[in-house]
Amino acid sequence: MQIIEFTKMVAAGNDFAVVNNMAGNYDLPHPALQALAKKMCDRKYGIGADGLLFIEKSDKADLAMRIFNPDASEANMCGNGARCCARFFDFNIASTSGEPVRIETKSGILESLVKSDTVLLEMSEPHSMKIGPKINFINTGVPHAVIFVDNLENTDVDSLGRKIRNSEEFAPQGANVDFVKVIDKDTIEVRTYERGVEAETLACGTGSVAAAIISGAHNVITRGKERLKVYFDKKDGKIVNVRLEGSAKIVYKGRIEL
Repeated sequence: MQIIEFTKMVAAGNDFAVVNNMAGNYDLPHPALQALAKKMCDRKYGIGADGLLFIEKSDKADLAMRIFNPDASEANMCGNGARCCARFFDFNIASTSGEPVRIETKSGILESLVKSDTVLLEMSEPHSMKIGPKINFINTGVPHAVIFVDNLENTDVDSLGRKIRNSEEFAPQGANVDFVKVIDKDTIEVRTYERGVEAETLACGTGSVAAAIISGAHNVITRGKERLKVYFDKKDGKIVNVRLEGSAKIVYKGRIEL
């Protein structure tokens, strides 16, 4: 039997189980981490989370983040997860005193600034943007399909999201699917079907960024009714200086037996 210590965190409605392995106390190979993610993220028999954040030592940054989905797949990046990692580092490992926290991810090294429960995260440069007649696409660290709708409340996010996520257009890796309603010229409301979670979540950081860039807005209202701020510039036909800002909070700490 092994006991794993964890911290439950939430960022704008996205919830995570965070395991600190910077001291190397947990020698877990990849299959064991996948099994751990499935167990911890299970909302009936585990802790319940949209993902497992496994924090490790980094030779390139302050810490390295690995993100595992509830279906045991490993993602390249998670915007809200990275913001939680920065908040965790500032609170539990080393007070940053306004200095940037550098996070190594599979999408590159990202810088963040922690201001109490608010974290501003510098995102990787988006790419592969395509504007379509019905479905738009952009990769903001992970792939996102963005669809505009008139009535967000009546949109069957789970059913439509699952269908689009598994469509041949986005095979073989699939895509997260963001349904977007325009509130005004600078505000949108977003609901996201997340690949790997295989369900709608209360928020998605990379999805909020994707929807904001496609729509040209900067204020994003999540399914959980929290607000995220997305900053970006347009330069020489590219989207640059992308940043995501919002809440990241510690909920509780605990231990789980394997």
